[in-house]
Amino acid sequence: MTNIWLAKSEEEVYSIEHLKRDKRTLWEGVRNYQARNMLRDDWQVGDKILFYHSNSAPTGIAGLAKVSKVGIPDPTQFMPKSDYFDPKSKKENPTWVAPEIAFVQKFQLVITLDMIRKEKKLKSMAVLKRGNRLSIQPVTNEEFQTILKMTK
Repeated sequence: MTNIWLAKSEEEVYSIEHLKRDKRTLWEGVRNYQARNMLRDDWQVGDKILFYHSNSAPTGIAGLAKVSKVGIPDPTQFMPKSDYFDPKSKKENPTWVAPEIAFVQKFQLVITLDMIRKEKKLKSMAVLKRGNRLSIQPVTNEEFQTILKMTK
């Protein structure tokens, strides 16, 4: 069964435009254990990803990607000069994973956080929950279909 996810990235750090240009990228730098567990245990090749621009103008869902590879150790955990270096992580037993994602589509219009808040069918989305700052969040099929309809 294919899962659906929302993955957040700051637009100036890595945007849907970057992914469109690159075609594929490692989703690296996740350093929250709950998000790591989803990446490691739940993400599967073929899963759909709503690509969300956080801390940007506008904040919202900018496009669609998919999971193209899983189980890849995040290389930044082993790079001492990286902001994501983890001296406790060992190559023989890495702590952090970085699945590969592939570009699917850039939406013509960003589905803003305000638009999501106003849509009754999206009232339960994790991105709207107070205190939920996870960069990786599950999305239901109904939420996904509603988002897709909003892009037209």
